[in-house]
Amino acid sequence: MSPADNLPSKMVQSPDASFNPLTLYVGHSIKERRLDKHLHGRPELSEFSRVMVQNIIKQGAVTVNGKIVKPSFKLSPGDRIDLTIPEPPSKEILPENIPLDIIHEDSDIIILNKQADMIVHPARGNTHGTLVNALAFYSDELSSGLGEFRPGIVHRLDRNTTGIMVVTKNDSAQWKIAKQFENRQIKKSYMAIVHGSPELTNDRINAPLGINPKVREKYAIRPEHGKEAITFYEVIESFRGFSLLKLRPKTGRTHQIRVHLAYIKHPIVADDMYGGKLVYPWQLQDADQAPQDPVITRCALHASTLEFRHPTTSEVMKFETPLPEDMQKLLDMLRKYRKA
Repeated sequence: MSPADNLPSKMVQSPDASFNPLTLYVGHSIKERRLDKHLHGRPELSEFSRVMVQNIIKQGAVTVNGKIVKPSFKLSPGDRIDLTIPEPPSKEILPENIPLDIIHEDSDIIILNKQADMIVHPARGNTHGTLVNALAFYSDELSSGLGEFRPGIVHRLDRNTTGIMVVTKNDSAQWKIAKQFENRQIKKSYMAIVHGSPELTNDRINAPLGINPKVREKYAIRPEHGKEAITFYEVIESFRGFSLLKLRPKTGRTHQIRVHLAYIKHPIVADDMYGGKLVYPWQLQDADQAPQDPVITRCALHASTLEFRHPTTSEVMKFETPLPEDMQKLLDMLRKYRKA
């Protein structure tokens, strides 16, 4: 007898639904029900909207009988559902007077240069100091955002990734920009300083990504269950032990560039989550070890360019930002002490 014979949908592990993985079995009375609708009705996900549930499924955090499926997947009696539930985002957005580096603004969009150590939107206990808090203070005109409590947000950068982001001020602009992201019509490029030098000066990394099965906050290469992820890279400068790379992601998976570079054995400097190490001045100078601060204390990754069509005028717009001070400092030291 399977666990599905007893209950319509039975939880067999992980009583703390806010933090731990869950395993659910579909009961005999459930036939041809959409996966997203079924999960949205579960008490363990009562704090999540249906859109949020669909996003969790699309991110590859849900499998049915061991396979990643779409939100529209039709369930059958006895199906096993494995999922990892993130903690719900904060339901309160407090405006905070946090300085923003605004590059461009008009009636539809805001283009900004995100600083380091800033989370884009409230999540998992980080309810203050986010970009959303700063935007709520800066402007009364923001779109509803993709997902709850994310006004203006149509895409994101990791906490310690700096660089260009587009924010939308109305729902029409949001829909049109989001569609460009969905159709891969937006051109993005990043700059990264990595350990070592890739054997090929230009190449494509094609390796599917999914949530790390052991560490919920991390992502990993998942050949069987991951979603398509493609990154093109180009070596701009090579040094002894390091390289400056330009990267163009074709897809936009979470942590994609970081995981892909670690996968080819060239992790980003100071990206301790994926194998990057801190770098000290004495190391670059080939000197004796000394009590010094690291040259850079965060992942050396910068979103340098963004190109898209304006949501109202359809004009092609391209924005570019230079390397932030900490990455430029590391690059200057590499040029001085580590010429290839």
